[in-house]
Amino acid sequence: MEEQIANLTAELAALQAASAGSNTAAAEMYYYLTIPLMILIHVGFLSYEMGATRTKNVLTSGVKNILAFAFLVPTFYYFGWFVYWAFPAGIDFTAGPAGISGWDYAVAAANPAGAVMGPNLADNATGVFWGAFTLFAATTASIMSGAVIERIRLVAFTILAIILGSFAWVVGAAWGWHADGWLVTKFGYHDFGAAGVVHMIAGFFALGVLINLGPRIGKYNNDGSANNLPGHSMPMTIVGLMAIIAGFWGFLMACAIFPGEAWSWSTTEFASIYGTPMTLSALTFNILMGFAGGIIGAWLITRDPFWMMSGALGGIISVAAGLDIYWPPMAFVIAFIGGVIMPYGARMLEKMGIDDAVGAVSVHGILGVWGVVAVGIFASGFPAILGEGVATTNLTGQLIGAGVMFLLGFVPGYVCSLILRMFGILRVGRAAELMGLDAAKVPSQAYPEGVPPSQSYLNH
Repeated sequence: MEEQIANLTAELAALQAASAGSNTAAAEMYYYLTIPLMILIHVGFLSYEMGATRTKNVLTSGVKNILAFAFLVPTFYYFGWFVYWAFPAGIDFTAGPAGISGWDYAVAAANPAGAVMGPNLADNATGVFWGAFTLFAATTASIMSGAVIERIRLVAFTILAIILGSFAWVVGAAWGWHADGWLVTKFGYHDFGAAGVVHMIAGFFALGVLINLGPRIGKYNNDGSANNLPGHSMPMTIVGLMAIIAGFWGFLMACAIFPGEAWSWSTTEFASIYGTPMTLSALTFNILMGFAGGIIGAWLITRDPFWMMSGALGGIISVAAGLDIYWPPMAFVIAFIGGVIMPYGARMLEKMGIDDAVGAVSVHGILGVWGVVAVGIFASGFPAILGEGVATTNLTGQLIGAGVMFLLGFVPGYVCSLILRMFGILRVGRAAELMGLDAAKVPSQAYPEGVPPSQSYLNH
């Protein structure tokens, strides 16, 4: 009998080990797959931005996007990832209530010279988590990129992209997208899909840059009225926006914490980044409802294909903060409202003399505000983090969070671009802008044989 018990115990231990190994492999693969999906976001931004650019600037827009992506990988490796773990409780590097932050924790979890930031058979998670956050960082730079096309210097854009992607948004993530973040623990801030910590910060960083950069030549008339400077390929822009939507699935997958691992909040169910329970089923309902609501709202208001597809993105941003807790019909309504707000926001900025070439401030900044505040209006009372007696989501906390995210975006965007302008390196010269940046700066042409008119045009 004792021998049988010993054999059964050994078999049970072997099964448990096998199960644990299978779960670890599944978790590792789950996050690994989010990364190529998120790269689709950048494929989309590349297509979207190049389509929204006039033919004389197409390649420069593409080069700018790709270089920002490339520079953010090493800078996020060397200091962006460290910032996320060091700053949640504040700027004094102390540990938060959950004990997963502060200087000592950051040194252990994100030291670029340490064993954890490289090949390590004892660590299955750090590389793929870092990769997912690196792609979040690159997304912030891509959001800014479209707004400033056709007149920003490449070196200035790269500097601004590094500041935004490897520092400004990471501080926001540490404060509001971390279980030890002071906005979460003290005020109940909830932002599951990063409407504030990614979209608001990037959108208002872009606003700060645009104020100093100024409008494109020919955008405004002497009387202050605005001209439309359409891009050369609406189909390329629409396809790009659709690719961004596809990539959003990877982005939002990476916001969920896989169960059953040493770093997981639960052994049995997915959790948000705050440790609160959630399901992929809820994400599926609400992503699709957000996508549809934004499209319909924008289309009814504008009847414009560009704003229709921007509405898809705006709808998802509108519901992003509460994707884990919304009832799907509510998500549709919130996204629909976002789709309606978005073009009015863009027109308001245009009347103020701000030339946002793709509406990034409205889509990401203004709708990011709406997304954050909507949680306080429609989803108050949920626990903000895992545990008993914790802060709960509330309108005041969401408003405070929205204010902090605005400042974390706008202030560094404005100040850093102002410094670059004072040194004369923010904007290209007038002659280069009139010639086209491809010929002046690349130098190359996207369409060396020209873009011929359509056959239907020739027949009339």
